[in-house]
Amino acid sequence: MSFNPEKMDLPPRGELFDFHGVSMTHYFTDNWENVQNFQARPDDILIATYPKAGTTWVSYILDLLYFGQTALERQTSIPVYERVPFLELTPPDSASGTDLVNNLPTSPRLIKTHLPVQLVPKSFWEQNCRMVYVARNAKDNMVSYFHFDSMNMIEPEPGDWKNFFQRFLDGKMVFGSWYDHVNGWWKKKQTYSKLHYMFYEDLIEDTGREIDKLCCFLGLSPSAEEKKQITGGVQFDNMKNNSMANYSTVPFMDFKISPFMRKGKVGDWKKHFTVAQNEEFDEDYKKKMKDPTLQFRTEI
Repeated sequence: MSFNPEKMDLPPRGELFDFHGVSMTHYFTDNWENVQNFQARPDDILIATYPKAGTTWVSYILDLLYFGQTALERQTSIPVYERVPFLELTPPDSASGTDLVNNLPTSPRLIKTHLPVQLVPKSFWEQNCRMVYVARNAKDNMVSYFHFDSMNMIEPEPGDWKNFFQRFLDGKMVFGSWYDHVNGWWKKKQTYSKLHYMFYEDLIEDTGREIDKLCCFLGLSPSAEEKKQITGGVQFDNMKNNSMANYSTVPFMDFKISPFMRKGKVGDWKKHFTVAQNEEFDEDYKKKMKDPTLQFRTEI
């Protein structure tokens, strides 16, 4: 079922407001007490990213690694956003993320979040849960977020590209500043050993290698055949055409404007940034990205 605006009342777009120092909309804060009091289990795996940085890709990889061989019906009947629930989301007319997680039949539970590190429910740290963070270079991340906000009817109105570009630099985005997000999680990695920090660009460059690293982190040893199957199944075009992975069943996303999975490339920002914007961006980036150990690639 794809989205048909004629057949349903659209939910109102979210309005940004300041929430504990981070820009948010009510769709991610309405259930806040239950999110903060969420009871993690020691074998839970938290998949954390800034929006549009490869969340669904890594969620799908992990789901296949854990359940691809044992629960085949999952792959054809349950969309990825139900297999890997979005913890803090309270969507219109649907179950909250916390309810979906609490009703998961699987072990381990795979859980998705876009929260900056300081807002993650404390039980995840107390239970010493494993976490996978995916980061994507800011230029491509910005472009992807722009197209996403255009087609996702519960996101704030993106406005034109020029206005969106400025908002991104100012951190006035749902889930706050990209700069704070990637840096906050990177810093946490130094003190929390159960955090695996990945880069979207590395996944594009060599998906098999990055799956090997994930398996090493998670203590998994799939057969060569399984790995080959997973690596093939998670290629962008295969996921884009897979209705259980591509979000085409979400009622508040308008695929006529843009698909949820648009291009999945590194360097698409060059088609959007003007020369002046690129210069302004690079200047601003130098001021905000002071940690020399955290390096991104804007092309591969």
